[in-house]
Amino acid sequence: MQTQNIENQPNNLPKEETSQFARSFTFKRLIKFVLPSVIMMVFTSIYGVVDGIFVSNFAGVTAFAAVNLIMPVLMAFATLGFMIGTGGAALVSKLLGQGDKKKANGIFSFLIAVTIALGLIATAIGEIFMPDLARLLKAEGEMLDNCVLYGRINMAGITLFMLQNVFQSFFPVAEKPKLGLAFIVSAGVTNAVLDTVFLAGFKWGIVGAAAATVTGQAVGGLAPILYFTINRKGVLRLGKPTIDFKALAKTCANGSSELMTNLSLSLVNILYNYQLMRLIGESGVSAYGVLMYVNFIFISVFLGYSVGVSPIIGFNFGAKNRAELKNVFKKSLIIIAVTSACMFGIAMALSYPLPYVFVGYNEELFALTRRGFMICSSMFLVVGFNIFGSAFFTALNNGLLSAILSFMRTLLLQIACVIVLPLIWGVDGIWAANVFAELIAIILTTTFILCFKKKYGYL
Repeated sequence: MQTQNIENQPNNLPKEETSQFARSFTFKRLIKFVLPSVIMMVFTSIYGVVDGIFVSNFAGVTAFAAVNLIMPVLMAFATLGFMIGTGGAALVSKLLGQGDKKKANGIFSFLIAVTIALGLIATAIGEIFMPDLARLLKAEGEMLDNCVLYGRINMAGITLFMLQNVFQSFFPVAEKPKLGLAFIVSAGVTNAVLDTVFLAGFKWGIVGAAAATVTGQAVGGLAPILYFTINRKGVLRLGKPTIDFKALAKTCANGSSELMTNLSLSLVNILYNYQLMRLIGESGVSAYGVLMYVNFIFISVFLGYSVGVSPIIGFNFGAKNRAELKNVFKKSLIIIAVTSACMFGIAMALSYPLPYVFVGYNEELFALTRRGFMICSSMFLVVGFNIFGSAFFTALNNGLLSAILSFMRTLLLQIACVIVLPLIWGVDGIWAANVFAELIAIILTTTFILCFKKKYGYL
């Protein structure tokens, strides 16, 4: 029977190659395994925040608004990396669980080659059309010049950013989450140091911020290629690609939810900026930029957990170990519930100092930013469950369900809320849009989890 408990059956892989995923996970062991991925994602968000702090304080409000205005466009191009990373990690984890290590490595190598090719194409498109994209966002004058300059420098390194995101998903699959953390920390330190040198020291302004970002991404994107090439004894290694377009299609299907999530976030952020430019102007875009930076630090905890736990789910799904799948699922819900409560408490406690670090030099802008942060922080109570729910179905290789959840949560619900709520509450409606979208989305996530519990056996 396909539904029987097989937790005591032998796995197809040698014990030394499956010990990380095949044994039962206690709370301590689960947290220990996913913690490097959590720290990695938090650190990634922090070194993105560093750019915002330096640009705001050393380049001025206009430059800061320009960065925030063009950033969703850059992230839209980078979504291909998120898709290949999460979708490919789910597929490769499943292959490892089934005992096919040779195919897993061939597919892994193929997906890295595809990422590089797509990155180069994205660079060409971005460099050519960046001025037109900035004008579509209503950038004019000095803001337009800053948008184009910052955007083109970052697009020159978009392949590096895509590779960095892909490898973040594959390090846990390779059972090396701590090494992945080391690479991302190195990238972040590089970015922060160069921000200090280029902006505070050389006074290069927005050019310095972009150059620091791309250099940091070079560390995070290129160093892992060297590691996976020379490390011949690891679970995963780069070698001769297995050109398999069916596997690529499966990867895209698996990662379609992450593609939709990040692409939708970019589109929604553009809409937020449009609404704020209409209601407030440049200061509104700056305030929203602060919220994006700070919120991502908190949300990255849940993103990191989902990235870290996905290989465990994918492996046990491939091995048909429903008992362990159920164990990890239930423990994950408890961990997310506790973390959500802590995140909300921390956000309230830091509602003054965090906005102050960015815009404390402008009293009016600070007050606007702090109010927005206090309103939208309520979403931390539920957003973790929605992020995990989507990632969970991706790990189960059900990209369609994951994509539906992401599409509803990050696009349709967000757009509806950011259009309707300002008509009722004005600017406060914009700040509350995220909260209402996440509250509606958790109803949908819960419904999907309950409907498919028998098929996958996680409850």
